[in-house]
Amino acid sequence: MASAHVTAAGPEPAAPAPPGSLWRNGAFLTFWLGETVSLLGTQVTTLALPLTAIRAFGASDEQVGLLRFLQLAPYLGLALLFGVWVDRVRRRRVMLAANLVRMVLLALVPVLYWADALGMVTLTVIACAVGVASVLFDVSWMSYVPTVVRHPAHYVEASSKMGVSSSAADVAGPGIAGLLVSALSAPVALIVDAASYLVSVVSLLLIRTPEPCPENNARRHVLRELRDGLGWVMRNRILRALALVGFCCNFSMITVWTMFLLHGTRDLHLSPSALGGVFSTASVGGLIGALIAGPVIKRFRLGRVYLVAQSALLLGPALIATATGPRPVVIAMCVASFFLTYLGLGVANVVIVSLRQTSTPASMMGRMTAAFRTLLFGGGALGGLSAGFLTGALGGDAALTLAAVGSATVAIALLASPVTRLTALPRPVEQ
Repeated sequence: MASAHVTAAGPEPAAPAPPGSLWRNGAFLTFWLGETVSLLGTQVTTLALPLTAIRAFGASDEQVGLLRFLQLAPYLGLALLFGVWVDRVRRRRVMLAANLVRMVLLALVPVLYWADALGMVTLTVIACAVGVASVLFDVSWMSYVPTVVRHPAHYVEASSKMGVSSSAADVAGPGIAGLLVSALSAPVALIVDAASYLVSVVSLLLIRTPEPCPENNARRHVLRELRDGLGWVMRNRILRALALVGFCCNFSMITVWTMFLLHGTRDLHLSPSALGGVFSTASVGGLIGALIAGPVIKRFRLGRVYLVAQSALLLGPALIATATGPRPVVIAMCVASFFLTYLGLGVANVVIVSLRQTSTPASMMGRMTAAFRTLLFGGGALGGLSAGFLTGALGGDAALTLAAVGSATVAIALLASPVTRLTALPRPVEQ
């Protein structure tokens, strides 16, 4: 097996790219369509769940932070364990089951609401259960993509297309969510996300690309495989750097997003549709980033692209912290802040996912993904919890300033990352 330890001197010669592109790959296009619709629906839930807590139950800042934490907390405890299991089974079946569970749970929220049986505790339990299913899906889909892509030379294109979908959902989703919440109420708006998971289930059922049967070995041990997956990431200096910086970036993004949701609702008195409009407008930056990522990576050194993109993500919150003046000016600076953050995220994600896929063999992909999910979403979970308690203790303005300072500190430390010294993608590890 080729070493996954990458030097900064440049990539080894890669295998020649196959003819054509993923536009001719029907299996990938089907998967891409289903995941795009699902991502759009997820954006509705991201906004509708906390607004349900705030508007329907008068939740405090701390309760909203706890709700956000419990949505992402399953990644801390289950991602590594699920990653071991996913490497033993066919991933498409796992993804089907996870999306069916999420569909049913989210459809249950409006049903309970109409029956006057929905409370804050019930909402929190459902949010956590949806998080568990999301962990299972997330550690599976990234490992499943190489099955439908089939050639490492198309990994960047696949990552770019998935990034475009994520960014397009970021653009359209919050605006749609805000309008739905305003028109239907926050709990009822969750029906849209339930329907999006149904679309994803159908798309997965339509894929006919054979998935290789995982190796069966009766002597495999869960604890050993957990250690192997985390060890694979931590022993590889490129993967380790990506994971640790990713933890900090997700902590920053979820912290600032949650703080602004609370600040915008309570201090700026923004309606759900206005909040959705802010996030939608700003998310155009992520769509632009995903669209330009491929050409930019071809034109410039990979490490330099990563450095600039991650710096934009980490320095974006400073614009919110310094926003003063009339209310329209403050809102405009908040939009600019999120725009810059999402622009950096759109480009950085393509670099990060491509590096992870080329640095990991297929047999280790699920465990590698799980290790990353544990750190990335663990950072997000802790960010949501911190946002609620800091906003409750300091107030919206002071909490946002503290978050911006912490984020900028990480941007300075980014200069020491070995990823910033890469010239291009390394040679893929033998699959």
